[in-house]
Amino acid sequence: MDVLAEATKRREAGYPVISMAVGQPSHPAPTAALEAARRALEHGRLGYTDALGTLSLRTAIAHHYRTRYGIDIDPQRVAVTTGSSAGFNLAFLALFDPGDCVAIARPGYPAYRNILAALGLTVIEVEANAETGFTLTPDSLEAAAEKAGKVIRGVLLASPANPTGTVTGKAGLKALADYCRDRDIAFISDEIYHGLTFAGEETTALSVTDDAVIINSFSKYYCMTGWRIGWMVLPQEQVRGFERIAQSLYISPPELSQIAAEAALGASAELDVYKASYGANRDLLLKRLPEIGFTIASPMDGAFYAYADVSRFTNDSMDFARRMLAEISVAATPGLDFDPLEGHRTMRFSYAGATDDMLAAMDRIARWLA
Repeated sequence: MDVLAEATKRREAGYPVISMAVGQPSHPAPTAALEAARRALEHGRLGYTDALGTLSLRTAIAHHYRTRYGIDIDPQRVAVTTGSSAGFNLAFLALFDPGDCVAIARPGYPAYRNILAALGLTVIEVEANAETGFTLTPDSLEAAAEKAGKVIRGVLLASPANPTGTVTGKAGLKALADYCRDRDIAFISDEIYHGLTFAGEETTALSVTDDAVIINSFSKYYCMTGWRIGWMVLPQEQVRGFERIAQSLYISPPELSQIAAEAALGASAELDVYKASYGANRDLLLKRLPEIGFTIASPMDGAFYAYADVSRFTNDSMDFARRMLAEISVAATPGLDFDPLEGHRTMRFSYAGATDDMLAAMDRIARWLA
């Protein structure tokens, strides 16, 4: 976000900035969502809803799981949230007590670490590398717990993952779910990049367990970052506890965003055109980044990120990011955000932008480093 703020300042000052820093689609919300929001604004009667969202949207999300994954869930298990960020807050507060240890992948989304620490929870970062398939495994969790001398109370896995792009298949999810169930460990599955899988087996954890807490969002595939709307699927026995916390913290998700989100669920034809543009950008970066001299550090199976080893050019990714922005007006994210130990030699490039911008950015970087 600091890189984005600096990029915004430079753009406002007239510099031709291309941002590959933030995971934000360049496309607008789908047409159906915009039209539904316009109709709602015409009558203007927008207010509080149930804390867990309107029954209409919760039912539509349940239907989404039936049509997309072949899974039947009770709409009462769905909780609509103010973005996935609220979902993480609710999950951490409802499932854990201060001091509990929660395992996450390293490299991984930095807000996990920061939210957990802010709530007084202990973070165990488990290295996800080629040996583990760039994901969490029961063996890697066991080794990390033993090294830390801690008992793990929660496991949080993202698939597709940020920044690595890793897609954890059904067998891997089942192994983790079984491991957590057998040890009374809470399992949280971050599925906010579902719909943006280009290789591998996109699977919801609901296909292997009813005990997981699922977190998803309309921000990525549905291109609705600024609408701040997401959802969770909860084990039935946990719904009331989550609801009580949500009532106190958020009152309810914004009704306008819920109306738009329900319409967006039916816009897959339009959204898959957007996905194809990300696929073209992915192919471009898979070709150009190695030509420039960067090594692709993990699979680019899903989401819209390339996680690259830039150690041929720098051992300080933060300084590299600052210089790249200052000298050629290309913004990307230093790996230290995602990996405090090894991230000094990596960068994350978001390819969620326009293809012409991706082409221009690659050309600028190539000339800069030549």
